[in-house]
Amino acid sequence: MTDPLHISRIDAWAYRCPIERTVSTSFGVMYDRPAVFLRIEDMDGAVGWGEIWANWPAAGAEHRVNLLALDVAPLILGHWFREPQELFHMLEQKSHIRAVQCGELGPFRQVIAGIDMAVWDLLSRRAGVPLRTFIRNDAPASVPTYASGIQISAAHDLVPVAREAGYRTFKLKVGFDITSDITKLSSIYDAISDGEQIAADANQAWTLDNATRFLDGIGDTPLEWLEEAMPVFASSADWTALAERSPVPLAGGENLAGKAEFSAAIDAGSLSVIQPDVAKWGGITGCLAVARQAMAARRRYCPHFLGGGLGLIASAELLAATGGDGKLEVDVNPNPLRSAFFEGVEPVSAGQLTCSDAPGLGVEAIPESLAEFVTLHREIA
Repeated sequence: MTDPLHISRIDAWAYRCPIERTVSTSFGVMYDRPAVFLRIEDMDGAVGWGEIWANWPAAGAEHRVNLLALDVAPLILGHWFREPQELFHMLEQKSHIRAVQCGELGPFRQVIAGIDMAVWDLLSRRAGVPLRTFIRNDAPASVPTYASGIQISAAHDLVPVAREAGYRTFKLKVGFDITSDITKLSSIYDAISDGEQIAADANQAWTLDNATRFLDGIGDTPLEWLEEAMPVFASSADWTALAERSPVPLAGGENLAGKAEFSAAIDAGSLSVIQPDVAKWGGITGCLAVARQAMAARRRYCPHFLGGGLGLIASAELLAATGGDGKLEVDVNPNPLRSAFFEGVEPVSAGQLTCSDAPGLGVEAIPESLAEFVTLHREIA
């Protein structure tokens, strides 16, 4: 139990950063990098930082800031609570009918995730310990990583760059053309060094038949996992059939939401790697529970993340707190909204990211260099 907490102020910023290289997936292209960062403050002046997922739609960042300011913040300000779980479940319950009414379950969930992250940051900061230690006293100070966001057509150029930056596992985006994907993946695998691994992410691109074609085509190439081979809404029968045919572990979870959906996926057994996104659903409260459930069922917990620096730090802290053999996803495409929190370079060496020893998430303020990318700021009190 902690001392009662009363949030008296919330600030939220939408950011939009031009990028040098577009990020392509099977379902769309990112032409800039958005983010929403938020700061909460209690009546005693303690603060906490969080991030809200906002990659899509194109105006997602500004939308999430307004949703927080006008719809969710009134449910928080003036409310007393002792545990972050208490506030998280209250917000889910009180916002549910409104989210259903407007058909915006995802955005409400993302806003609540960011708030929950900020509350855990505030409480662990108030306790004077890193978030990971606040959750588990003996949490390690570093976590295994993998380099993400590598489109397979650019992999021959980007994998060596990621290797030089300290990564030893590389996740390739596939799902564009099956024949070409198979050929390129085989070529990349042939070029990796001893002790290195590759994974593949299809971003929900395939049907069962196409996913099976891909798996048959890669033969005995030992992928770390195949992520989102089919849409999250594919039938359980299709997922079971694919898992039975697949020589490599299947992964997914970034597009699941809620305890019931994750429990069903874990119990079904088709996914060997469970990947909730701390800024997309659940925050620390929800994702910690999912991670523990997954690991108890002998699944692998690997947090999904493709956003700004606050969410990446929170994902690392949570992974350290949960233990297991999971790896932290780190996008290696240029993104100041991520890298500025690490003074420009993520602290990765020999495949490990070193966590901060500062209290909470270890962030005192948003880096000043990001001020030019602000598109909207709302002060809520």
